[in-house]
Amino acid sequence: MINQYKEQLKEHNLKLTDKRLKLIEVLAGDEKYMSAKEIQSKLADYFPTISYDTIYRNLHTLTDIGVFEQTSLDQEMHYKIACVTHHHHHFICERCGVTQVVEYCPVEKWQNELGDVKLNSHKVELYGYCEKCA
Repeated sequence: MINQYKEQLKEHNLKLTDKRLKLIEVLAGDEKYMSAKEIQSKLADYFPTISYDTIYRNLHTLTDIGVFEQTSLDQEMHYKIACVTHHHHHFICERCGVTQVVEYCPVEKWQNELGDVKLNSHKVELYGYCEKCA
């Protein structure tokens, strides 16, 4: 799985640094959105001197090329590994950040309601509390 993300880095002429690869590995190993601070805490085990700026820069770069997805929770950006297997949407727990896949896509119905507009892309996120946090 990590190999497909390595290929994305190569396609965008980005170096395969140890820090970038570990960042991808950390996010690929968890099915929830994490804040930059949470990610920094996990990466500090491997890179004790890694700066918040380095993490933040890489999060933005890797989000821009489609390796990560981002959402806003509690007025702060959170990140997770991008879903590339098939089109779907997410339920996101507002307390713990865990995500669940939602297979249903309402965009066709919305396209019919909107008429002649041209939709280029979309992202549907449902927010609430997971079973553990409810």
